[in-house]
Amino acid sequence: MTNKVSPSTLSDSRFRLPPGYAPFMTSLLLSIFMCAFVSLVSTIKSEGITSGLLGAWLSAWLISWLLAFPVVLVVMPIVRRLVRLICRPV
Repeated sequence: MTNKVSPSTLSDSRFRLPPGYAPFMTSLLLSIFMCAFVSLVSTIKSEGITSGLLGAWLSAWLISWLLAFPVVLVVMPIVRRLVRLICRPV
């Protein structure tokens, strides 16, 4: 018997974090995806597409993410304030 997750199960509030976690989760996910992409581009540029690309990329990604995540946590509130100054309110 397979245990399938339906869309209604994913929207069930029992499986979701409270709204107060949204800024933290935004910073976490943004730093993961941005570091993955930037480190992949940088690794391909410096190493080329070789058999050792995956290991070199994962190493570069981990180091960059460990630095980027705390920076994003600190910088994100500043960026939000700047955006509120630059953009007209809805």
